[in-house]
Amino acid sequence: MGLSLALGGLMVVVDTTVTAVAVPAIVAGLDVPLPAAQWATIAYLLGLVSVIPLAARSMDRFGARRVYLVALLVFTVFSALVGVAWDMVSLAVFRFLQGLGGGLLNPVAMAIALRAAPRDARGRLMSLLVLPLVIGPVLGPLLAGWLIDVASWRWIFLINVPVGVLALAVCARVLPTVSAPPPSAVESAPGGAARRPVDWAGLVLLSGGAVLAVLGGTLLEQPLGTMFVAGLGLLAAGAGMLAVFVRRARGQADPLIDLRLTRHRPVRTGLGVLNTFGPAYFGSMTVLPLFVVGVRGDPAALIGLLTLPSALTVGLVAQVATRLVDRIPGRWIIRTGTALGAAGGAGLLTACVTDAGYPWIVAASVLLSAGSGATLMPAMTLSLRDLDHAETPQGTTLFALVQQLSSAAGGAVVAITLSMAVSARLPDGVAGMLALGPEARAALRPELATAVGTAYLIPMILLVLSCLIAFRRPRAVPS
Repeated sequence: MGLSLALGGLMVVVDTTVTAVAVPAIVAGLDVPLPAAQWATIAYLLGLVSVIPLAARSMDRFGARRVYLVALLVFTVFSALVGVAWDMVSLAVFRFLQGLGGGLLNPVAMAIALRAAPRDARGRLMSLLVLPLVIGPVLGPLLAGWLIDVASWRWIFLINVPVGVLALAVCARVLPTVSAPPPSAVESAPGGAARRPVDWAGLVLLSGGAVLAVLGGTLLEQPLGTMFVAGLGLLAAGAGMLAVFVRRARGQADPLIDLRLTRHRPVRTGLGVLNTFGPAYFGSMTVLPLFVVGVRGDPAALIGLLTLPSALTVGLVAQVATRLVDRIPGRWIIRTGTALGAAGGAGLLTACVTDAGYPWIVAASVLLSAGSGATLMPAMTLSLRDLDHAETPQGTTLFALVQQLSSAAGGAVVAITLSMAVSARLPDGVAGMLALGPEARAALRPELATAVGTAYLIPMILLVLSCLIAFRRPRAVPS
């Protein structure tokens, strides 16, 4: 069952990464400018994050198995439609709708896995669900590049159709038939859990705030200018809406996402780790490509070779660490992971600022990735495994949403730091750095290395905070 759930999750993660490679081909194929083609990625991310808040209520109302199969069907159908899109508008619309299906798959899959396995086997089953997060970022660009070379950019989406049909057939056969919480596990409400009304105001605040925050974080990756300022405004508006939702939900008996889950100490600690380590890790991943291309002037193809050891490391460590959750005290796993992450972050900051060689940078990246593998998924597993049957959908929905928002926050923080640091040395900022000729780049290389390396400063602070959370709350994650 774990592998069948991982197959659906793999498609979601792969489709998050493939468009970065396919954008030039989309520009040529649809005859659109580069900023317009980037909506192939943005629309998908917005679809993902906007639907996650509905995951828990959907599982309560229809059952996790049914929701998962419908979400997988929606993802597969709109993958086919994206592949036959006739212009940029249709492509963006279909990508958004594809994201609506994809956004439900991971939180629902986690809920199914946690409910199906006994407490002492949940780490092993959850370790299978981490495979997409590990394989996807590596497989996506490789698969996209190959399909574009041998066929066209449309096939990076059409390839999902046979895979989705296979996943549907397997999941329909192996997923538990009864996935909805039993009546005894659900809070009493008129008409039962299946008829609890949706908090539409809360949905607007939560989904709207998440969408604005992610969109704002995406725009902050643009050079300083009008779009950058718009990104700041959207990010602030999204944060404000999320803050209003939190305040409102605390006073409700039946909120869209039950924040009373934070009364469980493992949940509080897991959220603390995820909200510090997550942004630091995902944000730091955006710096190395600019260092390779902008500071060193090396080809972009080198980036894949430099990041491959890190991808393999996080995959291996995540598999081992998440399985060990069932066998040894979980606090030692999280402590080890956050300590490795902090050491790796310090290494990356030092190596980039001093313009050290690639071996040092790769070694530090591997250390940070090992920390990620021993921190993120084990922390989520430890936080969620002791929730009861009725609380599990709420927990997986909360953590899935926090994971998406932390990724956006990490990218936004790094983008702001990077833009300010580079703009202080070059009038045209990051765009000017990428446009430098070999001689000008060589002359400015020490200053550029310091500027780009400075972008690791905020992630480094967050990694230290995650380490403090893990070490100062030894009982927060029970064994």
